[in-house]
Amino acid sequence: TIRMAWAFRRQTIARAVGNNMKRLIPYLFLLVFCAKSALAQNNLTDQEKLFATAKIWGFLKYYHSNVADGKYNWDYQLIEILPKVKEAKNKDELSAIYMSWIESLGEIKPCKTCDDVENTAYFLKNFDLKWLNNTHLFHSELSKKLNFIRDNRHQGKKYYVSSIKYSNAIITNELEYSWSQWNDESIRLLILFKYWNIVEYFFPYKYQTDTPWNNVLMDMIPKFLNPKSETDFKWSLMELVASVDDSHAFIYNKKDECLLGCYSSPAIFNFIEGKAVITQFYNDSIAQLNDLRIGDVISKIDGKNVDSLFKEKRKYINGSNLPFKKYNAYYYLLSGSNKPLYLEINRNGTSKNIPTQRYQFEEFNYRVPQKDPYKILDGNIGYVYVRELKELRVKEVEEIMNSLNSTKAIIFDLRNSSPLMNKYLLRFITSKKRAFYRAMYPDLDFPGKFIWADMAMFGSNTLEYQGKVVLLVDESVQSQGEFATMCLQAGDNVTTIGVQTSGADGNVTRFDLFAGFQTKISGVGIFYPDGTESQRKGVKIDIEVKRTIKGITDGKDEILEKAIEFVTK
Repeated sequence: TIRMAWAFRRQTIARAVGNNMKRLIPYLFLLVFCAKSALAQNNLTDQEKLFATAKIWGFLKYYHSNVADGKYNWDYQLIEILPKVKEAKNKDELSAIYMSWIESLGEIKPCKTCDDVENTAYFLKNFDLKWLNNTHLFHSELSKKLNFIRDNRHQGKKYYVSSIKYSNAIITNELEYSWSQWNDESIRLLILFKYWNIVEYFFPYKYQTDTPWNNVLMDMIPKFLNPKSETDFKWSLMELVASVDDSHAFIYNKKDECLLGCYSSPAIFNFIEGKAVITQFYNDSIAQLNDLRIGDVISKIDGKNVDSLFKEKRKYINGSNLPFKKYNAYYYLLSGSNKPLYLEINRNGTSKNIPTQRYQFEEFNYRVPQKDPYKILDGNIGYVYVRELKELRVKEVEEIMNSLNSTKAIIFDLRNSSPLMNKYLLRFITSKKRAFYRAMYPDLDFPGKFIWADMAMFGSNTLEYQGKVVLLVDESVQSQGEFATMCLQAGDNVTTIGVQTSGADGNVTRFDLFAGFQTKISGVGIFYPDGTESQRKGVKIDIEVKRTIKGITDGKDEILEKAIEFVTK
């Protein structure tokens, strides 16, 4: 009886435990799932770790008082910490690495002047340090430390950047590397991080890029981490630079090394009516030897459709806007590392395949065509080729304007120009002084912020020229040319005719990218007085001209013809 009682009791206990376990199983599964989810959320991908490292490395470079002073070899510091970053398994381990790194840089003294910015007129569309508090990447103690560095940032003379007053940033004291180091993973990441942070803190138009700048960094990390070849790495460099969407930004080399190959076609094409039309030659005789003519429509290059080839290469082509990318496309699509170049062209409605040759550029002996600085066209219309004025003195320009004073209109042709006389010319065509632009420049003591400069007044209080003024522009009008156009647009009776300009205005910041390859970015923000951007958009145009293939074939200057028609009618 006792044995039976104990057996019954064991069965009862077992059933009770079993029932309780059944009820607990869902909760146990939930507990395990939550633990795994928390662990997964705390883990970081290699791409995320490198993204965070790029941002912290750049932030410390320009904000930390001891780093910005140049007390450390900052390139070497990055190379040293990258292996540790790779070994970190989650944000806590990664944050601990960063904390130890920051502590090793020495004490940060409280900044007594960092709060004296309340009355500064800032442009803030580029400024974003919210990432300092990113809970996915950093633990709270690290974020607190980063915010302290921001609030007590370096003031005064910098080691890695300087500037002329009210102007662009000048990149200084960057180390040089040889091309043989391209296959070093740490060096490739260093190049990417360095370029990305220069743009992050000192490019006034960062807010305008097609791809958000943080996304560019994430997208480029795998390409710089694992290039398939040396050529693939070069294309990645071009893609990175093109990502700023700035016509000032392209890669060139002090030693004349060729990124796209050292051979060029004698032909230059532009997209007219959606087709690649040959518009000019570097050398007419060489073009004739290759059976190429103005107005030829190129349909295929080395067997590839031009439209498809442009779409494939577009991400590597520098330019602030699509028209400029198309204007610049011939260089990317026709250059190569060997001489043979096979073109399929359409001429007068007939398609034909032409085997042509590429040449070293020196063989073209190319010279920019010279024109007379001014002339009087039929109908008593003055014409000034502004490009030629830069070689003249102020007195000579005054003589030109006086000789045109009795004309009924003056056409200022700003195409292909880098004019220097714009402010002087303005006084002839204005009845009062006006501001024609607003500018902003980087605040080196608060990197990422830009300061509005006071607007200056230009012009005259007496209108010397009474007739109409017409400005001619196209894709070749860039930087100084666009600035000059904006200046002359402040005149009393001015009409701008042409097509969208390059859209890259303001002083440029030049710097070495890698191994002798240099690049640049627009360094000062330029706007119309009403706040309208000229960057990417180009100058304001009153009458847009649609160029035609027939016009190119017939040798017409359709923009000039439209101006004469406007003045006459």
